[in-house]
Amino acid sequence: MDNPVLTRILHGMKTDLIIVGGGLNGPALALATAQAGFTVTIIDSLPLDTRKRVGFDGRSYALALASKRLLGGIGIWPHIADNAQPMLEIKVTDGRAGEGPSPWMMHFDHAEIEEGPMGFMVEDRHLRRAFLDAMVKDDRITHLSGETVVAQSVDAGGAQVTLASGTQISGKVLIGSDGRKSGTAERAGIKRTGWGYGQTAVVCAVKHEHPHGGIAHQFFMPAGPLAILPLTKDRSSIVWSESDARAQALMAMNDEDFLDALRPAFGSFLGQISLTGARFSYPLGLTLANSFIAERTALIGDAAHGVHPIAGQGLNAGLRDVAALAEVLESARARGEDIGGAQTLARYQTWRRFDTATLALATDTFNRLFSNDNPLLRAARDIGMGLVNAAPGLRRTFIREAAGLTGDLPRLMR
Repeated sequence: MDNPVLTRILHGMKTDLIIVGGGLNGPALALATAQAGFTVTIIDSLPLDTRKRVGFDGRSYALALASKRLLGGIGIWPHIADNAQPMLEIKVTDGRAGEGPSPWMMHFDHAEIEEGPMGFMVEDRHLRRAFLDAMVKDDRITHLSGETVVAQSVDAGGAQVTLASGTQISGKVLIGSDGRKSGTAERAGIKRTGWGYGQTAVVCAVKHEHPHGGIAHQFFMPAGPLAILPLTKDRSSIVWSESDARAQALMAMNDEDFLDALRPAFGSFLGQISLTGARFSYPLGLTLANSFIAERTALIGDAAHGVHPIAGQGLNAGLRDVAALAEVLESARARGEDIGGAQTLARYQTWRRFDTATLALATDTFNRLFSNDNPLLRAARDIGMGLVNAAPGLRRTFIREAAGLTGDLPRLMR
């Protein structure tokens, strides 16, 4: 039989790591661990043709500087650099749609730190394609598309999953990277804590008349924040958090009506705007796995923690999981330890749990503080933003936090 992957599937597969979930964090972990010498099987429920679509659909990500370092370390950054838009400044304001922003604001400039731009905006299509191409080139990675896990089991010797196709895969560690409703976590008996915000994010992209200058804007309105994030070619990504009912109405509108609804909130500072790409909507809430690990099982990304997009840190937090878990696994192997053993996985949880809980608390608090029209809270937050903006030390701290440069950074992010 000439196809080595097919031969392995038909005879049952054995691998070091089984990764369930083929979005972004799963492939990042596959590449990071494969480069460290592990064999990896990644299981993606979406067909490969769906992942490979090259048309712009409006989805983009804010990658912190630390995440850019990780992508550089696993060989992805050179393939997306030409399509990445540096974020040179961040402006945070408060106000109401149609009335313009409050005079109180926070302004963060990348020139206040030595490392360079705080982050980069990258379109989903470029990132997805770079990951797919890199995985194909690494013979330590087996990428199974259009497959779903229907059962999993663990014992002292390893982990095993069964796919809907009947294929069984055995490995030393099972990693769930399968989103907020992680089947991996559920089958492992891991419970979740969380709640909804009664908000939905409407995500799209617009083309505008004037250049954005690499400036990201966060405009806090009573129903939720509007983020205007710079993309290449005089386009910006929009993440508009609204009440569930309002978001549903916005998604039902035709393009012209939607633009008429967006313009009062967006303002005229970038000139005329027009839609480019599709619109998407995502219900917003907080969800944390009560444990990031179980026997021979670890969770990364949204499977471990899903937070409000108010600070744009969802993917960045997931990539920190990737860098931390890859380092823990590599170090355990170097010491001759069982990479799926309880002590090994406990080190990963200890490293990441506090950081993600802190992020969840911060995003939850910010959303509750800013997503309202209480005059007392509005006065307090406006004064607070003004004080932060007037204090260079505090500004620098916020900038370094946005760049992902604080805390105990894994090697791939240093």
